[in-house]
Amino acid sequence: MSIVFSAIVPHPPILIPQIGKENLEKLKSTVNAFEKLKKELEKSKAETILIISPHGLIHDEVFTMNLNPDFNANFENFGDFSTKKTWPGDIGLTYKIREALETKAPLQLVSDPNLDYGTSVPLFLLTSGSEKIIPMYYSGLSNEEHFSFGKMLNRELQIRKEPIAVIASGDLSHTITKDAPAGYNPKGKKFDNKLIELLKNKKAKDLLKLDKELIAGASECGLKSILIQQGIMDGINYEPHLLSYEAPFGVGYLVMNFKM
Repeated sequence: MSIVFSAIVPHPPILIPQIGKENLEKLKSTVNAFEKLKKELEKSKAETILIISPHGLIHDEVFTMNLNPDFNANFENFGDFSTKKTWPGDIGLTYKIREALETKAPLQLVSDPNLDYGTSVPLFLLTSGSEKIIPMYYSGLSNEEHFSFGKMLNRELQIRKEPIAVIASGDLSHTITKDAPAGYNPKGKKFDNKLIELLKNKKAKDLLKLDKELIAGASECGLKSILIQQGIMDGINYEPHLLSYEAPFGVGYLVMNFKM
């Protein structure tokens, strides 16, 4: 079975109804795309979700996997004290990945039951809560090392019997408009357009050729999550489907599905 589903999603907390409220109307395309993606994930019958986030425990020299029997999500930091959800961790598969890669890749295990919002927002919107999860966080290593790490994960995931979903969580440019979180930079929109074009044309390796100044000007948080995910997808036959892209608050929100 191995990999049966793969997607790129954003993680703005305003997608949580109790937080977004009237702002959800401005994110209609993204909300609709998440609903479509949820149906695709259900259809895939994935039992375990490997989700890569930029907002967990990020270390300069190592990638990180979070191992715990159960994981909790809440959005109290964003003023929502009522929305909560839990998921079981996939302890067995996490250990197998660690064991297989410990001499090949800089990978460490941590144990934290509380999920960051880069992990919890997509999981809250896409899952029932019964799926096992493996939260993963990228590192300060180079873009090339992230893609290579994804390819190593591909080899380990492909030999598994359980159906696995891979989700890259990350927002694109934070510099698209004058009121954007990181201020305006014309490179922001150029970065988003180029990244989407490469993904649509299945030219993931060309993401490694993106100009460093273009990346810096975008102030993005999703590229390394996407590079791991695309490394995992390397060699797999898939069709990219752009479900939505919008930036109503000056941050690029991309939802893309990779159908196998």
